[in-house]
Amino acid sequence: MNIKNRITRSLLVIGALGIVTVSFVLTRCAPEQRQRPNIIFIMTDDHAYQAISAYGSNRNRTPNIDRLATEGIRFDRCYVTNSICAPSRAVILTGKHSHMNGVHDNHSRAFDGFQDTFPKRLQKGGYQTALVGKWHLKSTPSGFDYHEVLPGQGAYYNPDFLRNGEMIRYYGYNTDVTTDIALRWLKEDRKKYQPFMLMLHYKGPHRQFTPNVTHAHRYKNDHIAEPGNLHDNYENRASPARDQEQSILNHMGVEDVKISIPEPQRMKFHQRSVLKHAYEPKKAAEESAKLAGEELVSWRYQRFIKDYIRSVDSIDENIGLILDYLHEAGLEKNTVVVYTSDQGLFLGEHGWFDKRFMYEESIRTPLVVRWPEVIEPGQVNDEHLTSNLDFAQTFLDIAGLEATGDMQGRSLLPLLRGDSPDSWRESVYYHYYEHGFHGVPRHEGVSTGEHKLINYYTLGEWELFDLKTDPNEMTSVYDDPSYAEVQERLTAELAKLRTQYQVPPNDKRADK
Repeated sequence: MNIKNRITRSLLVIGALGIVTVSFVLTRCAPEQRQRPNIIFIMTDDHAYQAISAYGSNRNRTPNIDRLATEGIRFDRCYVTNSICAPSRAVILTGKHSHMNGVHDNHSRAFDGFQDTFPKRLQKGGYQTALVGKWHLKSTPSGFDYHEVLPGQGAYYNPDFLRNGEMIRYYGYNTDVTTDIALRWLKEDRKKYQPFMLMLHYKGPHRQFTPNVTHAHRYKNDHIAEPGNLHDNYENRASPARDQEQSILNHMGVEDVKISIPEPQRMKFHQRSVLKHAYEPKKAAEESAKLAGEELVSWRYQRFIKDYIRSVDSIDENIGLILDYLHEAGLEKNTVVVYTSDQGLFLGEHGWFDKRFMYEESIRTPLVVRWPEVIEPGQVNDEHLTSNLDFAQTFLDIAGLEATGDMQGRSLLPLLRGDSPDSWRESVYYHYYEHGFHGVPRHEGVSTGEHKLINYYTLGEWELFDLKTDPNEMTSVYDDPSYAEVQERLTAELAKLRTQYQVPPNDKRADK
């Protein structure tokens, strides 16, 4: 959509005086004077690479994310260090592993805002910094000239936002509202003479995968492709694969498949009516069919995956509005646009619908970057192991600023330029600490991209996967004598990384 053809888009603010319309005109702007590159860091929540057509999705199309990849670079081996929301965000802000930044899980501790972060460094280095959307770190954002964030997880419909500490309720769909707030800041509030860094962080497509009313009927007659291991029997692996609590068959909730509509109390009458009309006929059909076993799994998969990609569709469309604005404002060439997710997600693989495990769908995250002045278009980096641990140092390097001495990642700027450094990491370290949600025990591991070793250290169990011959991780070869050398090598690599990243001794107590 051309931004100048969309005359206005209004933020409807629900306050004590009722609904107040705050409109802003999105017109063509004169190109701004050349300066240090601007940065727009777009991050979604739980957007799996399998649901991006640039990554070969057979479920959906994402033309605007694909546009970033076509006009920039796509990284095929980007991994997170801890596949859960708050820890991932803390890693990204600080460039440090969870045990160093203090956020191990979603529940135990708020983010320490006094520690150094890349937004603070950019702010001190002359950048305007803004954060709009999901924060999810319990503390007040620091290092930002402007922040308007969701409290906690936030709501999909008529969401509340905290604008520099003041609670404001908006009318509309979360993804649209988040974009409109960001566009308002870009258009009206930022200083045109300074470079800027905007963190645009969407709630979607996080569970319960609730779509916009405008997308509620999309795909209703389509059959979305099922993963080949949707009906996994969990043989040939350690016990956590069998004992988890994130299976579509046994653990998916009524709101996940819209037997019950999430957040009905927040919705206006017409919003509830559209969603009820979209979901109730098929709800009745399922109840009358009395499905069970694999048929029930397939039915639930179709229900949840359609909502998931409907939520992704809204994000992709809104990213298109941001890209259109950059073009119309003359900011396109000198703005680095980064798209990623806080982690991956199982979209039915292994019969699951969450993340946490050190399996590929959970720890691998999309990463595409466009920077017309530096990145040759159409690049694909499928060689280098990259990580969300690298983002902080990358943003600082792009801005020409020094990283902090305790950051543990590595700048991706040479890779963005198309260089191939002589010494690059040969493995990535992973550590998941949370227990009690979805029944996934604490574990750590190392992956080289070809082989992966996982240590469920509270259970005394291990897994070893050959990702070349078994990319879907269906059979652990930990006890296979023919992999003894690989096992020995990865065990040594795991010990090396623990020392390199200053990982404290693991707590060997059984998970409660």
